[in-house]
Amino acid sequence: MTRGAPHLLIDAGNSRVKWALVAADGAQIAAGALAHGDGDSPEWSKLPAPGGAWLSNVAGDAVAARIAELVHTQWPGLPLTTIRARERQCGVTNSYTTPHALGSDRWAGMIGAHAAFPGEHLLIATFGTATTLEALRADGCFVGGLIAPGWSLMMRSLGEHTAQLPTLDADAARGLLDDDARGTRDAARRGPSFATDTPRSLSAGCTLAQAGLVERMWRDLQDEWQVPVRLVIGGGAADEVASALKVPHTRHDSLVLSGLALIASERASHHGA
Repeated sequence: MTRGAPHLLIDAGNSRVKWALVAADGAQIAAGALAHGDGDSPEWSKLPAPGGAWLSNVAGDAVAARIAELVHTQWPGLPLTTIRARERQCGVTNSYTTPHALGSDRWAGMIGAHAAFPGEHLLIATFGTATTLEALRADGCFVGGLIAPGWSLMMRSLGEHTAQLPTLDADAARGLLDDDARGTRDAARRGPSFATDTPRSLSAGCTLAQAGLVERMWRDLQDEWQVPVRLVIGGGAADEVASALKVPHTRHDSLVLSGLALIASERASHHGA
């Protein structure tokens, strides 16, 4: 690993791969994303050579192999580190019974959130293929979390496992929600509500199910801890769920990459890089 060289950070989720090249001082040099299976390659040819690559991968072995091929084609011999959750790292403590069983994306995301909102108690909600919640105390202790079907997965599952319901994809559902938002007669009312056709009933119901889960856990967490808790949201369906949320929240869409940058910097400092 070259001293002072930038870090290549890669977040491989179930739907797409996000990446960023970050300088040693934390400044972002470049960033991008690509969907799985679309045949595209990231635009790395004009970038400065990184000192190492850091990967969070929850998408399986085939995706890991594809990313390794892309990295080593562009920069042969570049060290590629695939992170795993640990008992403690970058100021965050993992309370999972088996710490390594926690998803690397959730772990990196918590590290990023703890640094982004220092001294605050957090509930982190990420709306991807799965919806995940993490309760993180201000001292960096991850006390536990929840996993539920994501917004798109919930709609697709209903369509595939019921005889009379349509299978809505995310784009179609977004269009219905946007139409409803533009057509509402009550400007003070926001988000999905009772619908008068099946596709809108489906998209609104799944959106409100996501929002209801988050609001319930946010209120429960504040009641249990007796302190204010910042709700931080992100992920591919964050816009849709945010339209239905009726509690204060903060948007942050790069927590995993931010956490990877901190992990890379910490590891580099420990190795004198």
